[in-house]
Amino acid sequence: MRKILITNDDGIKSEGLLRLVNVAKDYGEVWVVAPDDQRSACSHSITVHGTIDIYPYDLGVEGVKAYSCSTTPGDCVRVGSLAVMPYKPDVVLSGINLGFNAATDVQYSGTCGAAFEAAFQGYQAIAISEGFKGIHEVTDFYIREILDEIIDKRLGFGQIWNVNFPDCPLSECKGILRDRVVSEGKFFDDTYKVVEELESEGKRYKINGREVKEFEEGSDLKALFDKYVSVGIVRNVG
Repeated sequence: MRKILITNDDGIKSEGLLRLVNVAKDYGEVWVVAPDDQRSACSHSITVHGTIDIYPYDLGVEGVKAYSCSTTPGDCVRVGSLAVMPYKPDVVLSGINLGFNAATDVQYSGTCGAAFEAAFQGYQAIAISEGFKGIHEVTDFYIREILDEIIDKRLGFGQIWNVNFPDCPLSECKGILRDRVVSEGKFFDDTYKVVEELESEGKRYKINGREVKEFEEGSDLKALFDKYVSVGIVRNVG
């Protein structure tokens, strides 16, 4: 039986994580180690100085052992697989993330960061994401088909499967596009705006993103904007 470790960057209370757990339990023995709060965009950061607190957490899913972690998704994979679990996982699933992890956003993603850590540890690693709109029809329809296909399809060192589901109704989805490459485009053209003047001439800034649509043929971003499920391999060695 497969030993499966699940994590995410939206936190252990995330609805997407619970949906993934309920699918994954049909594929093997499931352990969950996930952040105790929101950790989006923390990339592949880990805790070197300081401590990591792990607490049992009741997900309400029979047979699933779950724990909250006080730090990052990368730490969740490291501590989860090297200390919490009594054996190393066969596969690490990271998600289901709220928001696409495609194009240049891959480098910031805590979801992908956790998957990369799993790959560096020698585990099969799959990052799974969907759009922000809260439409889960496509994800719920296709996720088992994709896991059936790739959960045991091993990759090389530092490589992860990156799966993104479009947030459109199932009736509008055009199917699955495989072998998608990471787009050099982006979702947002970011600027920063001052939201508060502080003492001693300080300023408080907040990100101000403007949505753009920059993508190439054959890319993950192009697939999502065209309402396809995007499946591809991403490599990161640094």
